[in-house]
Amino acid sequence: MDMGRESRWEKDAMTVEIVFALVTAAALAAAVFAVALALALAFDISGSVRKDVLVGGALLGAMAGTWRLVRVLRRFDAQRRTGR
Repeated sequence: MDMGRESRWEKDAMTVEIVFALVTAAALAAAVFAVALALALAFDISGSVRKDVLVGGALLGAMAGTWRLVRVLRRFDAQRRTGR
């Protein structure tokens, strides 16, 4: 057969895991930004402070999404290497 090469099932599993990681990372990033937006609206913040809160929310959302993406993919790689 093909020794050392991944089977079709393994490639499909990787694809599913990558899509799962991307979707959950995007959802987490959106949720973090939504919290920042809700705080800006709830406290009626305006002007440059509102812009700073939204930029901060976007940065925190991007960091949280990146963290989620890396965490899911590293967990999958660790499981794949142990044969689970």
